[in-house]
Amino acid sequence: MAKSPNAFRTISEAAEEVGAPQHVLRFWETKFSFITPLKRAGGRRFYRPQDVVLLKAVRRLLHDEGLTIKGVQRLHREQGLKRIAAYGDPEGQVSFEPEGEVAAVRSPGGSTVRLRQVLAELEGARARLEAVLSRSA
Repeated sequence: MAKSPNAFRTISEAAEEVGAPQHVLRFWETKFSFITPLKRAGGRRFYRPQDVVLLKAVRRLLHDEGLTIKGVQRLHREQGLKRIAAYGDPEGQVSFEPEGEVAAVRSPGGSTVRLRQVLAELEGARARLEAVLSRSA
């Protein structure tokens, strides 16, 4: 069963989708400040849809367009994240909200899922779970 376009990806899933080895994705994190997957306990990485788009963009810029690492860094500095993202998502399926906002992902039917709402629901569930666990301890 395939994951939803909104689902987070593990590093192995992201590497397969991007077409680059896992160690390369970890290296790119050190070179490009805009690549920031979520890290959980034990350092396990989870890539959001916008992270995968950025990784695809970096791969295309480095391998297909012939830019250097410094060239991609300069492009980001001078033209911004949306310009970089356009190389990884030419159809515009993933939007990059202004600073402080959470990205939204368009589903195949055209509706938009707001990740902020999903995050709020998860945080509420976590709080309820912690309350139950603290009562039983």
